[in-house]
Amino acid sequence: MERSKESAGRAMAQGAAARPPTIRSVAERAGVSKSLVSLVLQGSPQVSDAKRAAVLEAVRELDYRPNAAARSLVARRTHTVGVLLNDMRNPWFVELLDGLNSVLHAHGLRMLMADGRLNRHTGEDFTRTFAELRVDGLVAVGTLPDTGALAEAAGRLPTVVAGTHDPKLPRVDTVANDDERGARLATEHLIGLGHRRIAHIMGQGSVGQLRRRGYEAAMRAHGLDDRVLMAPSDATEEGGYRAAVRLLGSTGRRTSGVERPTAVFAFNDITAVGALSAAQELGLDVPRDLSLIGCDNTYLARIRHLWLTTVNNASHEVGRRAARCLLDRMDRPDRPAERQLVEPTLEVRGTAAAPY
Repeated sequence: MERSKESAGRAMAQGAAARPPTIRSVAERAGVSKSLVSLVLQGSPQVSDAKRAAVLEAVRELDYRPNAAARSLVARRTHTVGVLLNDMRNPWFVELLDGLNSVLHAHGLRMLMADGRLNRHTGEDFTRTFAELRVDGLVAVGTLPDTGALAEAAGRLPTVVAGTHDPKLPRVDTVANDDERGARLATEHLIGLGHRRIAHIMGQGSVGQLRRRGYEAAMRAHGLDDRVLMAPSDATEEGGYRAAVRLLGSTGRRTSGVERPTAVFAFNDITAVGALSAAQELGLDVPRDLSLIGCDNTYLARIRHLWLTTVNNASHEVGRRAARCLLDRMDRPDRPAERQLVEPTLEVRGTAAAPY
């Protein structure tokens, strides 16, 4: 009988040990009330040093993990940030997200991400979903098609737009690249190498417009207005390939009699990779027969067998600045909207050279 009681006692003790500790467990171990434990966990200054130390010691001994959902109900914050990307397939966003997360994580915030491309396919309004999840803020990355939904969300949540220049909304901060300046850097580099027949593979949205404007401004500044040659793309590898085929032609000359370009400035690195494939299929060597410059300085540009000359748009820094803007917006929701442009540089690698 005694042995049975001992076994039952051990089983009960093991069951208790298996259950995760609660705020009541911490209070009992520290010899304080549950409300005082809550004050300590919230960082309240209204607790004596001795009792704070006792609670923290109990938390450490019990390996207590506060329940995030319960804590959110008390604080009316979820410590999450919704991040809506235009298209997760774009590698430029990866480094932007890394910069964004590095700052948010340091301030105890976690990211919840959604792909705007799925929004277009399914019709689901992810901004509304984020609002229902009660995120503390929203970051929209890249050009999004439904600006109305974003404007509606921005009326309820601290919101920052990163990596694009639209939409311009009240109390919504914008952090982007100086895209026009970056395009001028690329085009002027090609002109400096001696190229005069320089084509541009265009992109979409406000970023595409600014990069086209920078290309045209550089050509005009050097008296090459009559040499401007452009082809649209959808900012994908396939789009870059098709645009390059149209620009380069299969015979070395355009059907209109315009000479084949000796250089191409592509909207981004992905389209530049597509253009590189087109050039190789047409028997053109890069950079001997064709110089090629991309934009964004993604990991693609740094792959050794590509080694793409490209505009460095400092995506990591864009992400960091966007996070700092969001934190400031959360603290001061009614302050005027701020617009920051990150200065680009040119990363010279192996795909651009003087024309032969």
